[in-house]
Amino acid sequence: MTRMRTVDAIALILEKEGATEAFGLPGAAINPLYSAMKAHGGIRHTLHRHVEGASHAADGYSRATGGIGICIGTSGPAGTDMITGLYAAIADSIPMLCITGQAPTHVLHKEDFQAVDIESIAKPVTKFASTILEPGQVPGTFAKAFQIMRSARPGPVLLDLPINVQMAEIEFDIDAYEPLPADRPAATRAQAEKVLDLLVASENPLIIAGGGVINAEASEQLVELAELLNIPVSPTLMGWGAIPDDHRLQAGMIGIQTHTRYGNETFLASDFVLGLGNRWANRHTGDLDTYRDGRTFVHIDIEATQIGRVFSPDLGITSDAGAALEQLIAAARARKAAATLPDYSAWADECTARKGTGHRKTNFANIPVKPQRVYQEMNAAFGQDTTYVSTIGLSQIAGAQMLHVFGPRRWINAGQAGPLGWTGPAALGVVRGKPGERVVALSGDYDFQFMIEELAVGAQFKLPYIHVVVNNSYLGLIRQAQRGFDMDYHVSLGFENINSPETNGYGVDHVKVAEGLGCKAVRVEDPERLGDAFAEAGRLAAEHQVPVVVEVILERVTNISMGASLGAVNEFEELAATPEDAPTALTPLATARAAEPAGAGV
Repeated sequence: MTRMRTVDAIALILEKEGATEAFGLPGAAINPLYSAMKAHGGIRHTLHRHVEGASHAADGYSRATGGIGICIGTSGPAGTDMITGLYAAIADSIPMLCITGQAPTHVLHKEDFQAVDIESIAKPVTKFASTILEPGQVPGTFAKAFQIMRSARPGPVLLDLPINVQMAEIEFDIDAYEPLPADRPAATRAQAEKVLDLLVASENPLIIAGGGVINAEASEQLVELAELLNIPVSPTLMGWGAIPDDHRLQAGMIGIQTHTRYGNETFLASDFVLGLGNRWANRHTGDLDTYRDGRTFVHIDIEATQIGRVFSPDLGITSDAGAALEQLIAAARARKAAATLPDYSAWADECTARKGTGHRKTNFANIPVKPQRVYQEMNAAFGQDTTYVSTIGLSQIAGAQMLHVFGPRRWINAGQAGPLGWTGPAALGVVRGKPGERVVALSGDYDFQFMIEELAVGAQFKLPYIHVVVNNSYLGLIRQAQRGFDMDYHVSLGFENINSPETNGYGVDHVKVAEGLGCKAVRVEDPERLGDAFAEAGRLAAEHQVPVVVEVILERVTNISMGASLGAVNEFEELAATPEDAPTALTPLATARAAEPAGAGV
């Protein structure tokens, strides 16, 4: 055995567990761990400007890679700053390890400087949180933490390290340390047969693919099952990319905000729904009476308590999505060999044909720019290998209605929590996880301003990506929600900027701020310049290896399609009447049609 400080043991454990990408800020109470990381040399660390930003970067790294990002901070406010990041991670089942420093154990009850009970604070937003009080428990607690993060429904963990525990010496042999096995429930063949019994009794079956499919690295199996059965698949917002958007069986996203019109129509025409690794989130289902009416539901999820949480399915199965897909594929193959699978070709063809209908118009020439045109030009400018990062707001909702995603982990989104400010630092984590790949972030101006200082991290550490900021100088989603209260109250961000009159009352000069933080920026006011601006941003990012902001000046007020029910989504703009009205739709508009009036439902 070798005698060493606990922090030196931690560095060795992190390496053996395969968690070597850290984001954080050093401080007095966590300096021992930093000294161990420096001596070890195998754990890369990115210095952030805000600990919340570091937590979002670790989250983004985990989402982009399927690994475990690490967030590190000192005692007191560093831990409390991580809470929003932990909430975003646990809400979407993302493994992330947060490590905080802590005051010495003998003063924890004496209101010492920056001594806070972070274990109790973090417990509601973690799978496991612990202040380690005994040096000898450090290796075992870290082993348990990694096992918990990886077992069943993944999620984040926080470990709190008093400084005297960090400095204490223990006997430790890394060669005798082994990661603990993760526990993942697996469906049986008998359960798969019961699912297929219900499916084959239907005429119009549909698969809903959630984020659990991506977490399980089971996207290829999902596509294989869909092709074997010849039935359509609709991804949730968290499952977007599990089946490529251009696959003939990708039926379009369903929802009351993030959705396609043809996706909702296909769902409303279905009579059987297999939910796989999804939560039945309210922005997906909308009004449950409409959502459930006339349909048989099977729900497969890795978390047993998720079954029946929103509504009781006709059949619920607790299983890892990948394990369930393996059994479903085996059962379906056997039935196909026995010629007992129904022929769903007509239904599949109907759903594929529907993708050429109901497009929203994107080809607007207005100045100021209409947001729909931005997404059209993004589709034209960025290829299938692009990874998008977004969080919340009208920008995210419209982006999810109009952008295209072509593979798993190419849509990185804080789906349930939706914290403003998440996009920028999460994008930095994605760039760390996908070096050399094209990463494009999408923010409204308010999301962008929340943690704008994190741009300096990208400049310092040469983390290039393109950040599209659609600026209407408004809290757009909140303004739209206030329509129901007949008000427009404290949602405008506009003011006359005495230092930047060229902003024309839009307030913050994002170009100057970005440049002041060491990045490059381009402002666009004419929609005809969008394509050139995106190309220039790509050139600048490649040349300077820094984030590049493309700020698009939008019209102040735009209402984006949404509603309370899948059958009653309000349209505020005219729909496409010709293929030229939506030129980047993956399936061109089938026939010319009269524009529907604003306010028409799905």
